[in-house]
Amino acid sequence: MKKFAVILAGCGVYDGAEIHEATLSLYAIMKYGAEYEIFAPDMKQYHVINHITGEEMPEERNVLVESARIARGKISPLSSFKAEDFDALLLPGGFGAAKNLSDFAFKAADAVVHPEVEKAILDMHQLSKPIGALCISPALVAATLKDVDLTIGSDEGTAAALTALGAHHIDTNHGEVVHDKAMNVFTTPCYMLDANILQIGAGAENIVKAMVESLE
Repeated sequence: MKKFAVILAGCGVYDGAEIHEATLSLYAIMKYGAEYEIFAPDMKQYHVINHITGEEMPEERNVLVESARIARGKISPLSSFKAEDFDALLLPGGFGAAKNLSDFAFKAADAVVHPEVEKAILDMHQLSKPIGALCISPALVAATLKDVDLTIGSDEGTAAALTALGAHHIDTNHGEVVHDKAMNVFTTPCYMLDANILQIGAGAENIVKAMVESLE
């Protein structure tokens, strides 16, 4: 059975991992005959957002602890990740990818990726293993690998920032997957488009299915 490593960025679209994308990705991994292990960096998250009002809250939370909510407690610190133990790497979206796993939300074309996330991507890439990214998470791949074909949908501003990072952006619609065969990178837009949960489910299933088929 093929094994995916899934990296989460917290819990919640505005300050962590996007819960629909994360959950439906885990579902898709098992649906297509693979298994998964979940990781997150053990670090303070950038800030905490009230998901009703959109306003910042005067408290602190930990990315690993918050990600454990989605993982139902079965999660490991990203520092323990070993690329040789996995067949594929998957990065769901959510603003936590751009605030916690990197500073893309604030620095765009000058973004820096969290060292443990960068190492996970580079280690998988060096072993020629598939890397998948949903929503805004392709920014992590762009900032790390540079010369790679990918998509975040069709937002011109975000696409321009990815291009400035050295990536090649391809416009896509709901559920479409861009596969850079040379780099073995898979991306799909999900909530970077105005999407509903059915469209998110389709995107998660399509990217995971494509990644599993590439391993056959």
